[in-house]
Amino acid sequence: MTHSDNHWFFWAAISGFLCVALGAFGAHALKASVSAANLEVWKTAVQYQMFHTLALMLLNVLSGKLSQRVLCWIGRLWCAGLVLFCGSLYVLVLTDLRWLGAITPLGGTLWLIAWALLAIAAFRQRRMQ
Repeated sequence: MTHSDNHWFFWAAISGFLCVALGAFGAHALKASVSAANLEVWKTAVQYQMFHTLALMLLNVLSGKLSQRVLCWIGRLWCAGLVLFCGSLYVLVLTDLRWLGAITPLGGTLWLIAWALLAIAAFRQRRMQ
């Protein structure tokens, strides 16, 4: 599957939109209906979603500088991490199903793998210059 230069910008835009909407929802609609601890969990999910939304945008900047195959894997891992990490926290807060907290680290692990891949790709690229 080949990706156009705008592929990751598209997914970053979708995630950014959701991040702002979910942040506003947490600040306004959830504020009165969930505990302070759960509101902090929600804020953590929104914050990490925004960090990785910006990271997805970085993939477009790196296009042509690093292997497209590696960049594609990094993007996939970051997106999967968004779903597993942030998604599990959002659902946990809305449903109070505590077992969802066991899914959250899987998303974090995918993010760590993606960041490590980016570091390795950047190191290899630097050595080739």
